[in-house]
Amino acid sequence: MESLNIKWMIGLGLGTVFLTMLACGTGTPPTQTATPPLLPSETNLPTASLPPLYLSVSLGEVPVKEQGTLPNYTIDAQVPVLQGSADQRVTKFNNEMTLLIQQEISVFKDNVRELAPVPNSNGSTFKVQYTLLSEPGNLISLKFDIMVSIAGTANRRAHSRTVTYDLEAGSDVTLDKLFRPGSTYLQVISNYCLTQLKPKIANLVASGVDAIPSNYQSWNITSNGLMITFDENQVAADAQQVVIPYADLKEVIDPKGPLASFQP
Repeated sequence: MESLNIKWMIGLGLGTVFLTMLACGTGTPPTQTATPPLLPSETNLPTASLPPLYLSVSLGEVPVKEQGTLPNYTIDAQVPVLQGSADQRVTKFNNEMTLLIQQEISVFKDNVRELAPVPNSNGSTFKVQYTLLSEPGNLISLKFDIMVSIAGTANRRAHSRTVTYDLEAGSDVTLDKLFRPGSTYLQVISNYCLTQLKPKIANLVASGVDAIPSNYQSWNITSNGLMITFDENQVAADAQQVVIPYADLKEVIDPKGPLASFQP
């Protein structure tokens, strides 16, 4: 009997020790699941900046030549095109240049069709040449000289069209975008042009220099200044050009606009 009591007490003591060990955490620890390392998010990855689009393209041209009879006419034109990129901004520029020439040719053909054939005439002629006036860079400023001779008329007629295209933005630049909003930029331009033209033109048509948008539709950005073209019979019998130095426009130039880099 005494032997049984001793065994029972030993068993009770061992059980107590075992429970105590479990309570103190001295048992086998649970297996841990490995945590995968965190990967950097996309916002933390460095982004490579693309070079300006103008570095990838060059300006070329596509000739347009056509001859017709009854009545006779000859068309000789150059369409400026950007080459070297399939970017949609390049495509938009090329489409715009093509449309401009097509519009001028269409007007010419309409005028030719309205006239009766002229005997012993060489026929009517249409010619377009363009000049790139801007320095290499994002802004493309072109001047088109359009010369038309209609059979049976005494003189050739000429007029100009201009385009200034922001290649990075993929859109045309209008004259007002060069200057501070609300500024009297047209009056500043008009005053300068009048000062330059009045001494050299005896019979100046002053209304052609008035500070109204229709008088300043032909303009270009050049390295020397803003070039204004007055077509035949606008201020004089022949065409006139005035280049306004950017220093004379500094009070009205928009410091955040296309002419910002030209500010003195």
